[in-house]
Amino acid sequence: MSGEKELKKAEKNKSCDNFKDHSDGQLKSVLANSLGLETNLVVNFDRTTGLFGHLPELDSMAVASLLTGIEDSFDIVIEDDDVDIEILETFGALHDFIIRKLKEN
Repeated sequence: MSGEKELKKAEKNKSCDNFKDHSDGQLKSVLANSLGLETNLVVNFDRTTGLFGHLPELDSMAVASLLTGIEDSFDIVIEDDDVDIEILETFGALHDFIIRKLKEN
């Protein structure tokens, strides 16, 4: 039985790794929609692009809207304990957080 569990876990991790290639575009879409950002700005985001404290649109009120958009778009649940300033510092940190949450499910 443990062999089956390990195989399922390996398949899920492979699926998440393949998903990484496409999820940054999905996250950019959520950021644009949740924060009302121009698409031509968001398409240029990379792993080092600053988010909280760098985008005036991403204030404390907008965080809830962004997290709800992420939950809906990626079909994940984000608990209050999951949220800290580090996951919102950069686009890369937020993307990595989403990938971790997908692997947990």
